[in-house]
Amino acid sequence: MRLARIDTPDGIKQGPIDDGAVESDGERYEIGIDGTLAAPCTPTSIYCVGRNYTATLDQMAYDRPDEPDFFIKPPGSIAGHREKIPYPSFTEELTYAGELAAVIGERCHRLAYEEARSVIRGYTIMNDLDALDQQGRTARKAFVGSGPLGPWIETDLDPTAIDMYTEINGDKRQESNTELMLFDPFEIVSYLSARFVFEPGDVIAFGSPANPGTVEPGDTIEITYDGVGTLSNTIAEPVGSAVAWRK
Repeated sequence: MRLARIDTPDGIKQGPIDDGAVESDGERYEIGIDGTLAAPCTPTSIYCVGRNYTATLDQMAYDRPDEPDFFIKPPGSIAGHREKIPYPSFTEELTYAGELAAVIGERCHRLAYEEARSVIRGYTIMNDLDALDQQGRTARKAFVGSGPLGPWIETDLDPTAIDMYTEINGDKRQESNTELMLFDPFEIVSYLSARFVFEPGDVIAFGSPANPGTVEPGDTIEITYDGVGTLSNTIAEPVGSAVAWRK
């Protein structure tokens, strides 16, 4: 089943998708006619794992981590499917990274590996946008619009061996399979749950395969995970100008 949220003139409606429409409270909302897809959940936090594919470690000359290497994006970083993302005015090196992500379905903490699957509502896609020339992960990855998410939540999926690819303006840039993850999704959920209390709607992204690259205003990024769908966003021109920091 695919679960979605649609932004309508009457507010956000949510429910299963059937034949191009979201069914909510006995009503049908046609996607593209009655509204546009919003981000599929409203997380309190987005937990992001990095360095989780061997090819990425080789490409970026990273050491292999002994444990999942993670960081956190705030809820304000979320953007929806097909939402235009202004190029941040404070960077000259914006990169994309196509990632599979789990959406948590219940409040939970300290999960064993074998319990992790049961707390996942389903799976979606995240684009981990990164202002690569900024200092530290928070400055690079936690800005407004840095976490496009969608297009919906797929509840019926085995995430351990699915193909993915990322296209920029129709040109394929990333291609891999989730079986090449260093830490599988359930290992990651269990590991992070020892440190955090997950709330319903929280997102855990499992890292990007090799070949994340730079994008410019006008570029359209399309990230596809088999069995989930395709997340699409276009990079727009910067809005305003950067504010210089003065000591």
